[in-house]
Amino acid sequence: MPGKLASAILAAALLVLCGCAGRDFVRSDAAELKVGKSTFGEVVAKMGQPRTIGEVLKNGETVKTFTYAYATTGGEPLQAGVIPARAMAYYFHGDRLVGQEFLSSFKSDNSNFDETKVPGIVKGKTTRAEVIQALGPPTTIFIKPMVKETSGEAIGYSYHTTSGGAFSGFRFYRKTLLVSFDSADRVLEVDYTASGSQ
Repeated sequence: MPGKLASAILAAALLVLCGCAGRDFVRSDAAELKVGKSTFGEVVAKMGQPRTIGEVLKNGETVKTFTYAYATTGGEPLQAGVIPARAMAYYFHGDRLVGQEFLSSFKSDNSNFDETKVPGIVKGKTTRAEVIQALGPPTTIFIKPMVKETSGEAIGYSYHTTSGGAFSGFRFYRKTLLVSFDSADRVLEVDYTASGSQ
């Protein structure tokens, strides 16, 4: 799913050049909109109407997606030369929230994480608490069907940047980490990807 949210960030960043870049929003607190409990009505009441609504097939199930995205040349990015942007995606199975994912390159609420700590996450050994201690609060939370039936809740971290311009050429960078856990809250799977250039 990170590709879907990264596409929303990219679209918002490119729209900045046309002067329209979505509606600004504040990331919802995980305690307010809870995966496994909240409904899409509650998400809309808290966040307003989404920028885009779509559907994806995940582990054989249809999942509805709500995406919010915003970018501006007037904000302060975490890294110089980056178009500051943020995006939030909510995933629903039926009426129930089964995932939420946040990306930001704004300095104030950036979702950057230290990828050098990923090799220290060991399947069957590292606990959820140890992952969070090493990387901080997750920016992604998924439950089934966003993760396989055999996995419990998965947490993740995502960061995406768009830099450059129409004349110099755009550069895109993305890194994503998704970690799922077994019933004892020990790491079951680790999925890390990085692409592009900063």
